[in-house]
Amino acid sequence: MTESAGSGRDAEAVSRFVESFAAQLVEAGMPRMPARVFTALLASDEGSMTSAELGEQLRISPAAVSGAVRYLAQTHMVSREREPGSRRERYRVRGDQWYEALTNREAVLKRWEGALRDGVISLGATTPAGRRLSETLAFFEFLQGEVEAMMERWRVHREKTFGPE
Repeated sequence: MTESAGSGRDAEAVSRFVESFAAQLVEAGMPRMPARVFTALLASDEGSMTSAELGEQLRISPAAVSGAVRYLAQTHMVSREREPGSRRERYRVRGDQWYEALTNREAVLKRWEGALRDGVISLGATTPAGRRLSETLAFFEFLQGEVEAMMERWRVHREKTFGPE
């Protein structure tokens, strides 16, 4: 039995939501299967499911679940947990998964900034390519500052809205 059926929710409505929101994530660039698995986790009351539960709800193979979870774990959208006394893993999505995912993107931006700085030096700051890289670097530096400020505003807003963690 799927969680939605066990919790008294309309399983068809849950399925429609999962497919609809997953389609939006796919439009935004997320691969299809990770989008479906992520949305199924997001829509679950516990925020966690086993591979078997995900496979049953989404009607997908264990290999598809595994590949999707690997992608989602690498992008910090889900975490893996062992069930106590079991070898089974549960996959969990937390309320702050978007915050975590964006925070981890900040590290990527910093790496890109370093590579762009090296590129400006290698290509020469006064060459057309060097100027283009300089502008790209300036954009990422600007974006980094904005993201940091936005994340601090979010922490304050989240605490006011949902209380301390």
